[in-house]
Amino acid sequence: MNKYVHAVPNFSEGRRKEVVEAIVDQVRNVPGVKLIGYFPDADFNRTVVELIGKPEPLKEALINMAAKAIELIDMEQQRGNHPRIGAQDTIPIFPMRNITLEECIQLAEEIGVELNKRTGVPIFFSGENARIPERKALDFIRKGQYEGLRDLLLSENPDPKRLPDIGDVKEFVHKGGTIVSAGTNPLVAFNVILGTDNLEIAKQIAKAVRGPSGGFTSVRAVALKFTERNQVVVSMNMFDHEACPLYRTYNFVKSEAARWGVPVVGTELIGTVPQEALVRVAEYFLQLENFNRDQIRENHIPDLL
Repeated sequence: MNKYVHAVPNFSEGRRKEVVEAIVDQVRNVPGVKLIGYFPDADFNRTVVELIGKPEPLKEALINMAAKAIELIDMEQQRGNHPRIGAQDTIPIFPMRNITLEECIQLAEEIGVELNKRTGVPIFFSGENARIPERKALDFIRKGQYEGLRDLLLSENPDPKRLPDIGDVKEFVHKGGTIVSAGTNPLVAFNVILGTDNLEIAKQIAKAVRGPSGGFTSVRAVALKFTERNQVVVSMNMFDHEACPLYRTYNFVKSEAARWGVPVVGTELIGTVPQEALVRVAEYFLQLENFNRDQIRENHIPDLL
């Protein structure tokens, strides 16, 4: 049976269309790899790419994409609203079908080693590949962002916990570093759109919902302008949709917005989402009793393959 891996790499460019296309071209039309989609964001100056593939061709595609990002993005010039430490900022992978987490951990190790050999970029392992507990979280690695981490790494006595797992710190200049990880739950990117153009209200709600400032521990959130509609958005990265379901953050944002007399006018998902995340939303809002996943007709298709 074929093994399949899910990958959601992020690179630090979302404004220059020709650069975005050149980087994404590295994973287009690769046998054994499917490009689900890519999502450039000009405010973040960042692009999220979503892929599914067999382990070996996916590994090669990810390394090719990262090498092109490192070639075309100069971190000394890059600016954006999203936390980042490198041109190819992150390469997270997840088991999808017929493959274990342990196999994905090994695949992530191979990606890190081979990417460093090809480009010289320093590698920071995170998630299940983290060498120390603190580095399981991106926040710890990204503290200070590119500029702060660059200065720290080039200082006389850098904190050993902040050093790359592979690579020469001198290579960090211009390229930055790449965070490579394996995990079980891919994040869900979930936006809640507010019926106001007041960015300050969205900032207050984002602060309340995100983990580091007192909200949900597995959620990170920022406030953004939705310029097309003259509205604002609470944009959330949900790193554990099982422990913290979508409906919980939705209800929380809606409650916080009501304090300001502001309605929620819509939501959107960026990229794909696990079926289970939506099933749990349906169970909650429809108050389904004794719901069985076998009641989802499409779940029976794999039995025929």
